[in-house]
Amino acid sequence: MSAEAADTPETRRARLILALRSQGVSDPAVLGALEQIPRELFTPDLFQERAWEDSALPIACGQTISQPFIVGLMTQALAIEPRARVLEIGTGSGYQTAVLSKLSRLVYTIERYRTLLREAEARFKKLLLPNVITKFGDGAEGWKEQAPFDRVLVTAAAPGEPSALLEQLKPTGILVAPVGRGPVQTLIRYVGDGKGDFREEVLCEVRFVPLLEGVAKEL
Repeated sequence: MSAEAADTPETRRARLILALRSQGVSDPAVLGALEQIPRELFTPDLFQERAWEDSALPIACGQTISQPFIVGLMTQALAIEPRARVLEIGTGSGYQTAVLSKLSRLVYTIERYRTLLREAEARFKKLLLPNVITKFGDGAEGWKEQAPFDRVLVTAAAPGEPSALLEQLKPTGILVAPVGRGPVQTLIRYVGDGKGDFREEVLCEVRFVPLLEGVAKEL
């Protein structure tokens, strides 16, 4: 069998998982979730051949599907427990949401682009993910009606400390978010001490689209 013939989606996926492990995504549960979710389902037709590459790819509304390494790193940093209720800010394609759904009891996800949310909801239905609850709205405000959450993941760059979202986190919860106003931001892990304060841990530099307030004015 030629090398080209052997280059199937399955072998690309296996190579990606091995690469992520070598880069520091070592949690078996996180790697298992990444392996289970078919990234090609969340990737535009134009980029199907690149679905299992370790790179961010463009999607509708000027957004992106995140690089698998970043998805793995952020998910691992959350240290999700099986009974956790997780809030995700920025549904996007729904890829990160689907990964979270394999690790937690409930995932609440908010998206400001109605088009993206409808497409993501169709994917969740196809994958039979009943523990994902969606909302069209302003992610910067969080989801007060469902708070407090065990974990919060922000998939867009907050200009500063996401205090409104930290307020919706349990005292012992964890929030992971890119923070910064420039094209390069700092990925920060906020860990609750159980008394209302949060310790900040710098993880790495990242590049995310900015966290915008309000909802998008589009059909």
